[in-house]
Amino acid sequence: MKTSKYSGFYKLSGTDRLNEVADFAALTEGEKEMLRRDGALSLKEADRMIENAIGIMPIPLGVAVNFCINGKDYLIPMATEEPSVIAAASNMARICRADGGFRTSNTGAVMIAQIQAAYVSDVYAARLKILEKREALIRAANEKDPLLVQMGGGMKDLDVRIVESGLGKMVITHILVDTRDAMGANTVNTMAEALAPMIENLTGGKVYLRILSNLADQRLARARVEIDQEKLGGEAVVDGIISAYAFAAADPYRAATHNKGIMNGIDAVVLATGNDTRAIESGAHAYAARTGAYTTLTTWEKTAGGNLVGTIELPMAVGLVGGATKVHPVAKLAVKILGVQSALELGEVIACVGLAQNLGAMKALATEGIQRGHMSLHAKNVAAMAGVPQDMADAVIQQMVEEKAVRIDRAKEIMEELEGKTK
Repeated sequence: MKTSKYSGFYKLSGTDRLNEVADFAALTEGEKEMLRRDGALSLKEADRMIENAIGIMPIPLGVAVNFCINGKDYLIPMATEEPSVIAAASNMARICRADGGFRTSNTGAVMIAQIQAAYVSDVYAARLKILEKREALIRAANEKDPLLVQMGGGMKDLDVRIVESGLGKMVITHILVDTRDAMGANTVNTMAEALAPMIENLTGGKVYLRILSNLADQRLARARVEIDQEKLGGEAVVDGIISAYAFAAADPYRAATHNKGIMNGIDAVVLATGNDTRAIESGAHAYAARTGAYTTLTTWEKTAGGNLVGTIELPMAVGLVGGATKVHPVAKLAVKILGVQSALELGEVIACVGLAQNLGAMKALATEGIQRGHMSLHAKNVAAMAGVPQDMADAVIQQMVEEKAVRIDRAKEIMEELEGKTK
């Protein structure tokens, strides 16, 4: 009888773990070989990165071209399985660079950790007690990472909030830490742990959670771009894009899809560089709801001269040191290809990709519709799944798209028709 209950699975070698999984799932030798196959990341390296590793899950890695950001050209590695993402980003970057490309700014590399004090009888007095000890708390936190302090980072400030909850008022201390070129989760968590006893003494309450927040609103990346209306296709296209944006800004159902398109580009660069896609996703969507209503991460406007202007602002907690960025061999190469010199620069580049991705989707919606471009690329995958040979693929793909019948069964039928004509 099959069971997933297993004691000491992590103690097995990668090969033995794979054999156990193969027995459970009745994998063939060919399927086992597929999982066992080493690429740039070996199974031994994967075993050091995660628990219970049994293989490698490759994701296509491509490069977005045409990006000019603050006058500097970039090739941007993107890891994604979704068709059209890299093509759309590259195409929009080509259009944008004609007018000078993207301009960026940031708020620095400050991460937040929260220290939760519950069951405090005098919450407002406790808040002031914490603020009065600001300097002592900063010193105690920075003693945990003197190297970071030497590099110009470390805890810089704190904030104290009173939060209403189902258990009554809680005193929540935010410590603000400049993590420099690290994402900084381990650093801020260590500092929060060190300050927890001091917070308990100051408040007279009970400290429970002491952990970073992924709503990194002190670590924002911003980007903007202006595009000549004629390069987009004229005034009607600009008006269509602004109309689509206004819909998304007003309606959370549309905003969710609008922002998903932005994250198509952002996640692909975050993943390629070995950063934490889940942290970036949670921070972005929380930031989109910071006013109490979920809305867009981008804005689109028309200048007095009729050109289109787009902006984006979102938390960007990415790093160049620590984590998979320094362990995964392809992530290290992706950073080298990018040529970024700091985590802040990386965050700004990623924001530009999100803005370009959004522009591509908005332009498609305002003109031909999003489906046509998606279907052309999706048809390639469908042809491959149908077993269409390479010399016949272009003809099969073209006919499926023209018929708007991008399906495996139709690909096979077209292939058979073409084979019949050649006999």
